[in-house]
Amino acid sequence: MSVSTSSPEKGIRVVTVDHPPVNALPATGWFTLADAVRTAGRDPEVRCVVLAAAGRGFNAGVDIKEIQTHGRTALIGANRGCHEAFSAVYECEVPVVAAVQGFCLGGGIGLAGNADAIVASEDAIFGLPELDRGALGAATHLARLVPQHLMRTLYFTSRTATAAELHAHGSVWRVVPRAELAQAALELARDIAAKDGELLRLAKAALNGIDPVDVRRSYRFEQGFTYEASVSGVGDRVRDTFGEAPA
Repeated sequence: MSVSTSSPEKGIRVVTVDHPPVNALPATGWFTLADAVRTAGRDPEVRCVVLAAAGRGFNAGVDIKEIQTHGRTALIGANRGCHEAFSAVYECEVPVVAAVQGFCLGGGIGLAGNADAIVASEDAIFGLPELDRGALGAATHLARLVPQHLMRTLYFTSRTATAAELHAHGSVWRVVPRAELAQAALELARDIAAKDGELLRLAKAALNGIDPVDVRRSYRFEQGFTYEASVSGVGDRVRDTFGEAPA
């Protein structure tokens, strides 16, 4: 599990997740990512953070195998880790640009949905396959990306939306070929970082303060139902069929 940071240009910090094969993070990985984002945001020299990923896709959510192996202890760890990482993106003292390629699923929606702006590759897809994995959650963040009824349809069917569709809804800033994603994200970050650093931090706090939904409390409310599904046994029953062909 690797979370690396780089500073390609003045005022810009890139936080990159690299956890093969699909960037499905174990509980500790979410905390590591949260620490990296918070550290970047606290640096007075940083004016914009780019959240990126290496490999096939942006993020495939939590490590299902960890939960299957370690049960409720791993589920609690994943819940807390995801909450911490999503909050770190939302609360980052400077704007966060998510550079999304390939799949953005489950926890990936939590990260992208809490970012301030999204640039996506043409092959990017966004969705919450939670009902197929014995879990709930991140509808809070999907609702920041698509209209209410589409969010519900995607959630109940576990289907995905393309980057082009999200661009049409206004939640994705640009859609570019995958080879151009890093540069497109840097271009947007550069435009943001050109503003006064102190004023940017005030602006970020101001915009968070007028959000109509408290995303931290809303997500924790959802996580309660994820835990209820686990305690009742339905979560394990569905998770145990993950990856199998439907009967």
